[in-house]
Amino acid sequence: MSKIGKINISIPDKVKVALAGSNINIEGPLGKKSLSIDLETFELNIKDGKEISLKPKKIDQNTKRLWGMNRSLLNNAIIGASKGYEKTLELVGVGYRAALKGKQLNLQLGFSHDINFDIPDTVKITVEKQTTLKIIGFDKQEVGMITSKIKSLRPPEPYKGKGIKEKGQYILRKEGKKK
Repeated sequence: MSKIGKINISIPDKVKVALAGSNINIEGPLGKKSLSIDLETFELNIKDGKEISLKPKKIDQNTKRLWGMNRSLLNNAIIGASKGYEKTLELVGVGYRAALKGKQLNLQLGFSHDINFDIPDTVKITVEKQTTLKIIGFDKQEVGMITSKIKSLRPPEPYKGKGIKEKGQYILRKEGKKK
Protein backbone atom coordinates (compact mmCIF):
# COMPACT_ATOMS: atom_id res chain seq x y z
CA MET A 1 0.00 0.00 0.00
CA SER A 2 1.14 3.52 -0.76
CA LYS A 3 1.24 5.64 2.40
CA ILE A 4 0.66 8.88 0.49
CA GLY A 5 -1.59 7.54 -2.27
CA LYS A 6 -4.38 6.26 -0.02
CA ILE A 7 -4.95 9.68 1.62
CA ASN A 8 -7.90 11.54 0.07
CA ILE A 9 -7.37 15.06 -1.31
CA SER A 10 -9.74 17.74 -0.05
CA ILE A 11 -10.75 20.44 -2.54
CA PRO A 12 -11.07 24.06 -1.27
CA ASP A 13 -14.26 26.02 -2.04
CA LYS A 14 -12.62 28.31 -4.61
CA VAL A 15 -11.16 25.47 -6.72
CA LYS A 16 -13.08 23.63 -9.46
CA VAL A 17 -11.96 20.16 -10.55
CA ALA A 18 -13.37 18.60 -13.73
CA LEU A 19 -12.57 15.29 -15.39
CA ALA A 20 -12.44 15.36 -19.21
CA GLY A 21 -11.43 11.97 -20.58
CA SER A 22 -8.07 11.14 -18.99
CA ASN A 23 -7.28 14.81 -18.28
CA ILE A 24 -8.09 16.52 -14.99
CA ASN A 25 -8.68 20.27 -15.29
CA ILE A 26 -8.04 22.23 -12.10
CA GLU A 27 -9.15 25.85 -12.03
CA GLY A 28 -8.71 28.24 -9.13
CA PRO A 29 -8.30 31.94 -8.36
CA LEU A 30 -4.54 31.85 -9.08
CA GLY A 31 -4.48 29.80 -12.29
CA LYS A 32 -5.45 26.77 -14.36
CA LYS A 33 -3.62 23.47 -14.66
CA SER A 34 -4.36 20.31 -16.59
CA LEU A 35 -3.00 16.92 -15.50
CA SER A 36 -3.08 13.66 -17.39
CA ILE A 37 -3.76 10.50 -15.36
CA ASP A 38 -3.80 6.96 -16.75
CA LEU A 39 -7.38 5.82 -16.10
CA GLU A 40 -6.57 2.26 -17.21
CA THR A 41 -4.43 1.74 -14.09
CA PHE A 42 -6.11 4.17 -11.67
CA GLU A 43 -9.68 4.79 -10.57
CA LEU A 44 -10.45 8.45 -9.82
CA ASN A 45 -13.49 9.44 -7.74
CA ILE A 46 -14.61 13.04 -7.18
CA LYS A 47 -17.06 13.11 -4.25
CA ASP A 48 -19.48 16.09 -4.37
CA GLY A 49 -16.69 18.42 -5.58
CA LYS A 50 -15.20 18.32 -2.07
CA GLU A 51 -12.83 15.33 -2.12
CA ILE A 52 -10.80 13.29 -4.61
CA SER A 53 -9.69 9.71 -4.07
CA LEU A 54 -7.20 7.90 -6.29
CA LYS A 55 -7.01 4.10 -6.18
CA PRO A 56 -5.24 1.59 -8.43
CA LYS A 57 -7.36 -1.01 -10.22
CA LYS A 58 -4.78 -3.72 -9.54
CA ILE A 59 -1.88 -3.46 -7.12
CA ASP A 60 1.54 -4.50 -8.44
CA GLN A 61 5.06 -3.12 -8.14
CA ASN A 62 4.64 -0.56 -10.94
CA THR A 63 1.29 0.88 -9.83
CA LYS A 64 2.53 1.20 -6.23
CA ARG A 65 5.30 3.51 -7.47
CA LEU A 66 2.98 5.67 -9.56
CA TRP A 67 0.13 5.86 -7.02
CA GLY A 68 1.79 8.22 -4.54
CA MET A 69 3.39 10.29 -7.29
CA ASN A 70 0.09 10.89 -9.12
CA ARG A 71 -1.64 11.78 -5.83
CA SER A 72 1.13 14.26 -4.98
CA LEU A 73 0.97 15.89 -8.43
CA LEU A 74 -2.80 16.26 -8.10
CA ASN A 75 -2.51 17.68 -4.56
CA ASN A 76 0.24 20.14 -5.61
CA ALA A 77 -1.92 21.40 -8.49
CA ILE A 78 -4.91 21.96 -6.17
CA ILE A 79 -2.78 23.78 -3.56
CA GLY A 80 -1.16 25.87 -6.31
CA ALA A 81 -4.54 26.90 -7.76
CA SER A 82 -5.86 27.98 -4.35
CA LYS A 83 -2.86 29.28 -2.33
CA GLY A 84 0.11 29.28 -4.71
CA TYR A 85 3.77 28.62 -3.98
CA GLU A 86 6.55 31.00 -3.05
CA LYS A 87 10.28 30.75 -2.48
CA THR A 88 12.62 33.39 -1.09
CA LEU A 89 16.20 33.82 -2.30
CA GLU A 90 18.94 35.79 -0.56
CA LEU A 91 21.97 37.32 -2.28
CA VAL A 92 24.98 37.20 0.06
CA GLY A 93 28.13 39.10 -0.90
CA VAL A 94 29.57 42.58 -1.19
CA GLY A 95 27.98 44.39 -4.14
CA TYR A 96 25.49 41.58 -4.89
CA ARG A 97 22.12 43.09 -5.72
CA ALA A 98 19.01 42.53 -7.81
CA ALA A 99 16.61 44.88 -9.59
CA LEU A 100 13.58 44.47 -11.85
CA LYS A 101 13.72 46.04 -15.32
CA GLY A 102 10.43 45.38 -17.07
CA LYS A 103 10.15 41.66 -17.83
CA GLN A 104 13.77 41.01 -16.82
CA LEU A 105 15.53 40.50 -13.53
CA ASN A 106 18.85 42.37 -13.45
CA LEU A 107 21.43 40.67 -11.20
CA GLN A 108 24.82 42.05 -10.17
CA LEU A 109 26.74 39.07 -8.82
CA GLY A 110 30.37 40.16 -8.73
CA PHE A 111 31.06 39.44 -12.39
CA SER A 112 32.39 42.06 -14.79
CA HIS A 113 28.90 42.23 -16.35
CA ASP A 114 25.29 42.27 -15.20
CA ILE A 115 23.13 39.19 -15.72
CA ASN A 116 19.65 39.72 -17.18
CA PHE A 117 17.28 36.85 -16.38
CA ASP A 118 14.05 36.65 -18.42
CA ILE A 119 10.98 36.18 -16.21
CA PRO A 120 8.34 33.78 -17.64
CA ASP A 121 4.66 34.82 -17.65
CA THR A 122 3.59 32.04 -15.24
CA VAL A 123 5.87 33.26 -12.42
CA LYS A 124 5.99 36.60 -10.59
CA ILE A 125 9.28 37.80 -9.11
CA THR A 126 9.45 40.65 -6.62
CA VAL A 127 12.56 42.31 -5.21
CA GLU A 128 11.86 43.15 -1.56
CA LYS A 129 15.28 44.52 -0.71
CA GLN A 130 18.22 44.68 -3.08
CA THR A 131 19.42 41.36 -1.68
CA THR A 132 16.09 39.52 -1.26
CA LEU A 133 14.02 38.00 -4.08
CA LYS A 134 10.58 36.43 -3.79
CA ILE A 135 9.42 34.01 -6.50
CA ILE A 136 5.65 33.41 -6.55
CA GLY A 137 3.60 31.15 -8.84
CA PHE A 138 0.80 28.59 -8.95
CA ASP A 139 2.87 25.72 -10.42
CA LYS A 140 5.20 24.14 -7.84
CA GLN A 141 7.53 22.69 -10.48
CA GLU A 142 7.82 26.00 -12.35
CA VAL A 143 8.62 27.94 -9.15
CA GLY A 144 11.27 25.36 -8.21
CA MET A 145 12.83 25.41 -11.69
CA ILE A 146 13.10 29.21 -11.80
CA THR A 147 14.56 29.22 -8.27
CA SER A 148 17.20 26.63 -9.16
CA LYS A 149 18.14 28.47 -12.39
CA ILE A 150 18.68 31.71 -10.49
CA LYS A 151 20.63 29.89 -7.75
CA SER A 152 22.87 28.23 -10.36
CA LEU A 153 24.03 31.65 -11.63
CA ARG A 154 26.15 32.05 -8.46
CA PRO A 155 25.97 29.06 -6.06
CA PRO A 156 27.12 29.70 -2.47
CA GLU A 157 30.80 29.00 -1.93
CA PRO A 158 31.97 27.21 1.24
CA TYR A 159 34.63 29.67 2.51
CA LYS A 160 32.83 33.00 2.85
CA GLY A 161 29.30 31.84 1.99
CA LYS A 162 28.97 34.33 -0.89
CA GLY A 163 26.39 33.54 -3.56
CA ILE A 164 22.64 33.04 -4.01
CA LYS A 165 20.92 30.82 -1.45
CA GLU A 166 17.40 30.00 -0.41
CA LYS A 167 16.13 31.50 2.82
CA GLY A 168 16.99 29.13 5.65
CA GLN A 169 19.40 27.04 3.54
CA TYR A 170 22.39 25.79 5.50
CA ILE A 171 25.77 26.22 3.81
CA LEU A 172 28.53 23.88 4.89
CA ARG A 173 31.45 26.15 5.75
CA LYS A 174 35.11 25.21 5.44
CA GLU A 175 38.00 26.51 7.44
CA GLY A 176 40.46 28.68 5.51
CA LYS A 177 44.26 28.42 5.31
CA LYS A 178 46.20 28.20 8.55
CA LYS A 179 49.60 29.78 9.12
